[in-house]
Amino acid sequence: MKRLETIAATLPDYDPQSLSAAAVGEFLDRLVEPVTQAQSCGVFEALDRVLANDVVSPISVPPHDNSAMDGYAFDSALLRAGQPLVLRCAGAVFAGRAWTGALAAGECLKIMTGAVMPAGADTVVPVELVTVDGERVHLPADAVRPGANRRRRGEDLMAGQAALRRGQVLGPAALGLLASLGLSTVPVLRRLKVAYFSTGDEILSLGEAPREGAVYDSNRYTVSGLLRRLGVDVIDMGVIRDDPAALEIAFREATGQADVVITSGGVSAGDADHTRAMMQRLGDVVFWRIAMRPGRPMAVGRLTAHDRQALLFGLPGNPVAVMVSFLAFVRPALQKMMGMQVRPPLLLPARSQDVLRKRPGRTEYQRGVVSRAADGNLQVQTTGDQGSGLLHSMVEANALIVLHHDQGPVAAGELVDVLLFDCLV
Repeated sequence: MKRLETIAATLPDYDPQSLSAAAVGEFLDRLVEPVTQAQSCGVFEALDRVLANDVVSPISVPPHDNSAMDGYAFDSALLRAGQPLVLRCAGAVFAGRAWTGALAAGECLKIMTGAVMPAGADTVVPVELVTVDGERVHLPADAVRPGANRRRRGEDLMAGQAALRRGQVLGPAALGLLASLGLSTVPVLRRLKVAYFSTGDEILSLGEAPREGAVYDSNRYTVSGLLRRLGVDVIDMGVIRDDPAALEIAFREATGQADVVITSGGVSAGDADHTRAMMQRLGDVVFWRIAMRPGRPMAVGRLTAHDRQALLFGLPGNPVAVMVSFLAFVRPALQKMMGMQVRPPLLLPARSQDVLRKRPGRTEYQRGVVSRAADGNLQVQTTGDQGSGLLHSMVEANALIVLHHDQGPVAAGELVDVLLFDCLV
């Protein structure tokens, strides 16, 4: 396991006092290691779990050629371009029941959706395209093409083919696919355990009486929500005061039971912030000043206690800075730890409706509202004041406007990148 200073030495122009957002992402990518412990999980309980191994299809899907329509099955060799066709109906076949007869020349079989295609037939004409006169079925000229409306055996999956890949998050469609293969259980990676607590003498928990100079803790609830959306097991440790003994107990307890410890507050250089000192005492920790807004101070490292190690993320204290830092850095790191196939965030171009003040040399994440313009393209406007303590602006927003490190001011009408909140918060 590499020490943090070893990882830092591999990054060009590493400066912990002025670190770019891109460098933070690269550092975390080299630091984080996925969990490897797997467990068997019932399909009904597997929603949003991460697949531990490839799932190989034990059967072909569908297992036989079958009809995609209610109609009449026949041999397409009888078709002649531009000519109608008259067939004799020799019977009917229903889904779940095989037809054991054989079609004679000029015959067809009434067939229901999903029924096995009878021997000698390769095409189905929908029932609404034909006229039936007793046993005679009349097809108009060019009603169907050869092979139409037939689902082939293994069209979705062939036996022995990989149906799902390791690292996939199992969504509703994946659960249905597993069931279609006859699989009642699936191997998944164990859930990540993440402990979280807020720090500060000024923080009030819900239920405490207001007092001058104190504020109610919001970070504990936003971070908890973000973690639950990821599907991790959250260990809520409440609010810890700026007291060295209390902080040491909290860090040791968290490290003893979690894979990751997340805190908010206490990572700046303030004299009253005992959190920094305790992090250094218990682990291999670096303190960054990131070239970003909102959210500048951040601590990252490993804590050691009770012969265990846990990854540490010390986030800033301001509510919006906490959320932005989590979405930009912590979320992708946790996804990698969970064993997920991590993809870069999907940034979409949108036309800014506002003039955006920005200086090169830092990445800015502004809260915005994305909508569809009259021309069908995306447009975005800010929520107004971008102060890092204005949590209400995160409620109003449906996206972050991402202004990149080297980007300067943005004029109204220029394109900017936006990161939609859907599935993030």
